[in-house]
This record gives sequence, C-alpha cells and structure tokens, in this order.
Amino acid sequence: MLKNFGIDIWSNNNFIIEEGKLKLNYKSKPSLISLVKSIRDKNYKGPLLFRFPHLIEKQINRLYDTYNSAIKEYSYKGSFNAVFPLKVNQYPTFIKPLIKAGEKHNYGLEAGSKAELFIAMTYNKNAPITVNGFKDKEMIHLGFIAKKMGHNITLIIEGLNELETIIEVAKETKLESPNIGIRVRLFNSGSGAWAKSGGIDSKFGLSSTEILEAYDQLEKNNLCEYLTMIHFHIGSSMNSIKPLKNALKESGHIYAELKNLGATNLSAINIGGGLAVEYSQFNRTINYSLQEFASDVIFTLKNIAKQKGVEEPNIFTESGRFISASSAVLITPVLELFSAEYEAAHLRLKKKNPPLIEELNELFKDMKKRNALEYMHDSIDHLDSLLKLFDLGYIDLEDRSNAEILTNLIIKKAISFLEVDDYEELKRIDNKIQEKYLLNFSIFQSLPDFWGIKQEFPIMPITHLDKKPTRSASIWDITCDSDGEIEFNPNKPLYLHDVDLDKEEYFIGFFQVGAYQDVLGMKHNLFSHPTEVNVIFNKNGEVELEDVVESQKIIDILDDIDYDTNEIKSILNEKLDKNIYSILENYLYDNSYLKTTWS
Repeated sequence: MLKNFGIDIWSNNNFIIEEGKLKLNYKSKPSLISLVKSIRDKNYKGPLLFRFPHLIEKQINRLYDTYNSAIKEYSYKGSFNAVFPLKVNQYPTFIKPLIKAGEKHNYGLEAGSKAELFIAMTYNKNAPITVNGFKDKEMIHLGFIAKKMGHNITLIIEGLNELETIIEVAKETKLESPNIGIRVRLFNSGSGAWAKSGGIDSKFGLSSTEILEAYDQLEKNNLCEYLTMIHFHIGSSMNSIKPLKNALKESGHIYAELKNLGATNLSAINIGGGLAVEYSQFNRTINYSLQEFASDVIFTLKNIAKQKGVEEPNIFTESGRFISASSAVLITPVLELFSAEYEAAHLRLKKKNPPLIEELNELFKDMKKRNALEYMHDSIDHLDSLLKLFDLGYIDLEDRSNAEILTNLIIKKAISFLEVDDYEELKRIDNKIQEKYLLNFSIFQSLPDFWGIKQEFPIMPITHLDKKPTRSASIWDITCDSDGEIEFNPNKPLYLHDVDLDKEEYFIGFFQVGAYQDVLGMKHNLFSHPTEVNVIFNKNGEVELEDVVESQKIIDILDDIDYDTNEIKSILNEKLDKNIYSILENYLYDNSYLKTTWS
C-alpha cells in the first residue's frame, strides 16, 4: 500500500503529516484544512487553488545556489543566469511574487509572444529578458523598443528570415539592436514526454549550414557585436540526464567554433529547460539530482572551452516547470460517494426473499475476521448471479436493490475486519469494490495535462491521515463528460477514506499543479478557474491570505466567449416577472461550481 500518499517521493519536504492533517512544512506550519476553512469563512465556495510564493522563492534559491556551488567547485569562469518562461504561467498572482522572489538573483523572464513580451517589458526591472519562438516584424520592433527602454534583452532567432527582419528594423528605425541569440538545431534530443522539442527534426532552430549563413549576414551588416548567445532546448522534464550531456557537448563545440570564427562578444549558452519535476507518488521517475545536473553542465562546458581555447561561457537556463510546479495546490471538496445509497437503512427485505438474498444477509450477519475475505468473494459471486436473474425476470427491482446494498455492506465490513497491509489480494477484485468520489471541480479546467497527456499528479486527502484509507478510489469531476474521471489504476492504486459526508467534510488535494495547468485550462461546460488565493507568511511567521481571485461569474464567462450579456438579460427579463427575474439574475452573477452543504 502507498505509504503516506508518497509525500517522501514528490513533496521535497514541503509538506508534513501531523495530527492526521497535511501541513505546510514552513514557519508556523499551518494545516491545509485551516487554510481551506479560512477562505471558506469568507464565503468562497467550490474548488480552491492555493499559491505558495515561499515555494517559488525556495526553488529559485535552490537553482541559483546549486549552480553557483558547482561553479565554485570547478573554478568555472562564467556566470550562472536564469529566466522564467512566461508560457508556463503568465498570471499576475504568480508572476509578481516570482519577480520579487528573484530580484536578489537578477532572475529574468523569457517571452514567446508579443503579449508575453509586453509583460516582461512592463514588470521586469534589470534582469535579463530572452525572446524565443517565431517572430514577425512587429515583435522584433518591440525588442528594439525594449532595448531603448534599457532592458537587457536578447532576441533568439529561430530562422534566417528573423535575422533578415532584425537587419531591416535596425536600418529603418536607426535604433540600437538588442542582443541576438541563435537557436541551434542539435542532432541530440532529450527524453520523456517532450523529447520532440529537440533533435534534428525539431520545428525550432538553425542547422549547421544556416548558422554559418547567419554569421555571414551578421558580419556583412556589422552586427556581429550583438551576437551574444546560442540557445538549445532538447525537451521539458527530462527523466534521464544522458541526453543533456550529449547536447552540451554538441552546443559547446558550436559555441567554440563561432568564437574562433570571430564572434568575440558571444559569451553565453542558453541550455533551455529540461529539469524534471517528480509527479509520481509511487516510485521515483527521475534518475538524477539538481546537483548532478548542474555539475554536468559546468564540467562539460569547462572541458570544451579548455579544449578549444575559448573563454568559458555564461550559462542561462529556462527551467520553468522546476520553479513553478510545486507552488500551487488544488483543493476540492468531495460532494458525494456513490455507495452512499448502499446503507442498511435502505434495505427493503421481504418476509420471503430469494435464496441468494437470504444467503447474502447471512454472510453479512455471520462475518468474522477469519472468514472476511472468503465471504467478500462469495458476496460478489452472489451479486453477479442475482443480476443475471434480474435480467431473466426471476427477481424484481426490490430484490436487485437488496442484493446491491448487502454486497456493498459485506465488502465494507470485510475491509474493516481485514485492515489489510498488503492489498495484493484485493487488487484482483478492486473493479468490483472501488468507491466513486464526486469532486466539485473540472479536470479539463484544473488538470488539463491529465486529460491531454495522462500526466500524473500527486493526489491525497488533507485530513483523516491518522486513519487507514480503505476504499480503492475512482475520482469523478462534475462535467458531463466521461473523460472527466481519474480511474482507479491497480498498478498505481489510490486509496481514500470511507467517510459519511452527512456528518463531516472530506477534501482532496492535487499537488504539483503550478506549471501550465492554469494557462492550459479550458472552459469545458463553461466551468472557469477555481477561486485562487496567495498564502503569504508575515514577519512573525503567521499566515495571511492575499490576492484572492474569485472563480468567474457566469455572466463574465458568457461575455468572454462573445455573448451579448445585455441581450441575454433583456430576453430573460421579458419572459419573467420581476421577482423571478431577480432570482435568476443572482444566479448569473454566481460561478458555475455546485453548491451543496460541503461545496
């Protein structure tokens, strides 16, 4: 059985379990349930997304401290620099704390679109800005304007046409050129789900021939002094470090060859992203540490620079997932357990029942620990037989209901008797005994990578952690889509608690959701983002909840997808009397998530 929901594998010591509650392992160590209650006391219902800026700062510090330690260990002459790729999370409630946390390190931003470049130009101070992705003349002109504003900006060209446009804009505007980088298309690619980001068939970067042509163009137009960086990216979240070593060697030699050609101001290699995040609760999937990653980068580039007789390059990284993933936690209430109707109070036993129903009743009454597993198997067999009898018309609907209720009661009783530590025996029949937990959220909105690429996310309850979870769990969201489900996987089994939702709340947390999930989330069924809140610790170590962004109102969602909301209100108003319309209008100004006792 999964111990403590794998927090020793994925949480990086960010969370601890005490007194049956999941707590932040920081300063006053507040429990997550206390944060939930604090925000719900302010009448915010539905799913909640908590952001933890201290975890952003922790990851930034880890990144810089580890690289700078390796630089010192190897007496490396270049410097370490990093930029955050805005595509990972552009929301101001994330970006503003990130910029503040990175100020002491001069932590920069990377933009891949005009809108992202405007964010970087507005909020970035003295830290580097890099611009990746395909660019038109307007975007390149923005880069020149950013340079005019005093930004340390590098336009990384993805093709020769972009270099031609840089030359054109420089001539037309008479503005000083920003720094220029060349994205190189390496032969080597990465590993993991995003390996196709690199390699010879990647959609990004210049081939060897194009690199030489680009250098000729820079020389011809007296722009060589602005060539300061080469860039590569071989894949996000690499689970193996071996491809990185190969890519470092290849890019290191390209850097050295350009230096020896006469690119005297070329001073940096941008190694892109690639640092993996541990999403698994069950076993470690990453075969390297941050320290090993940084040491390999420094050691490899130092050796190549020495071999080629060039200065050691400054190092840039863009590891956005590493910085952001751990900083957000989605917490949502359980609305319903689908076995709730299978309680003894719902039995409709007759004076004379079919023999198999009588046998089920006897199994339930006579069960002891020594025969619990046997009786559970028998009850499942009996239920199969009774369902066939129902299909043949030999038993009625009341008999079928009694069969389902008694079987469910027997299974629950058996599990409570067994208190099993080894679930191997139960795995064989988990599809029969699993519980369906209906949660007040949308997978499409809050966990789009699960829906799109089956990305794992750590899942666990935030209370009841002093009790053994005994129900194999299948999680349903509230969308009317069969894909809105996290099915029980016997190879990676999730067990949750058997709770009475009429008497207590039960909240489930989804972790490592800070990278991409916000920005990729879709309004399937027109469910908007959950209510978001930043959890800040003041000087005394006490919690303060700031920057609450409430889940969108229905009227705003309709406006977002270009409905004329005044027209909607006008049509509805015409068809209803004043009192009824006022009730309906209140619903329009509420969010789409469900409202129940524990919602």
